[in-house]
Amino acid sequence: MSSRSLRIGVVGAGHFGRYHALKVVASPRTALSGVADVDTERAKTLGWEAGAPDRTFDALLAVSDAVIIASPADTHHALAAAALRAGKHVLVEKPMAATLAEAEELGALAQTNGLVLQVGHLERYSAAFRALEGKVVNPLYIEATRIAPFKPRGTDVSVILDLMIHDLDLVLALVDSEIESVDAVGGAVASQHEDIANARLRFRNGAVASITASRISPRIERRMRIFAQDRYLAADFAARKLTVIHRSGTSDDTGDSMPVPGVAGFAMEDVSWEDHDSLAAEHAAFAASILDGAPVLVDATVGRRALAAALDVARSMQGSREKMMASGLIAGGH
Repeated sequence: MSSRSLRIGVVGAGHFGRYHALKVVASPRTALSGVADVDTERAKTLGWEAGAPDRTFDALLAVSDAVIIASPADTHHALAAAALRAGKHVLVEKPMAATLAEAEELGALAQTNGLVLQVGHLERYSAAFRALEGKVVNPLYIEATRIAPFKPRGTDVSVILDLMIHDLDLVLALVDSEIESVDAVGGAVASQHEDIANARLRFRNGAVASITASRISPRIERRMRIFAQDRYLAADFAARKLTVIHRSGTSDDTGDSMPVPGVAGFAMEDVSWEDHDSLAAEHAAFAASILDGAPVLVDATVGRRALAAALDVARSMQGSREKMMASGLIAGGH
């Protein structure tokens, strides 16, 4: 393991950029080389809080080994491409780009230049998903719900790219098959882009996933339920809790397993975590990939696949809207 301190710059001094900057400062393996933002006052404020100078983007590249792109979604591709061309490792927030061609270009730049390109699908690093992933075998049906109260932040893109893409990525990580079809509906309620969405994905192997996302809910809920041939799993990402029901007497049984009341031959296990910092885990993985050569868990291929699924959902949603307009079910526009 390398003992070298990695100089990381943060591009984007908004809500999530602030979290990234503070995590860089807190890690023993990284040092914050500066903060860049088109809003120079905001960059100065975050730089003062994190103890690092505000810089222009070009100046930040000159003093950094790597950068974290936490700017608005429509700038991700251009900034990440410039950083990769400058020979810098990149952690880019999701979505990694606006189109598949842009995503492929970023992947090619990273590969050609021998650089780490990691995409910020944060839930991959949550304790709930890590535990869930190890217990899922050939899922038949997945139901995911991710809802939250409305906030202006993130409304520069649809709820598909803002929230649903997290669960699209997780579903794709769990189902070892290509998507065969997508049926989606949604609508814009509080912004110019879709604020609610539901997508039903059917995979070539027969598995099905139903994913719901909303950013106009009165509460926060982040759940996933998985049905397999011999087990049922329920993950609550917000509460950091996982419940697994499986057949008794299998390798899944642990000392904490309990019989399921009224269901002979099945056992239940509840797993929970008092505290888990997914963002710190994501940062640690980024540093390990650069300094130690560790595999990139969420690389350009993974990011592109999630983006492709999100774009499929958007196309299906547009098709559903056109059918509804043609039938008179809804009026034109949003």
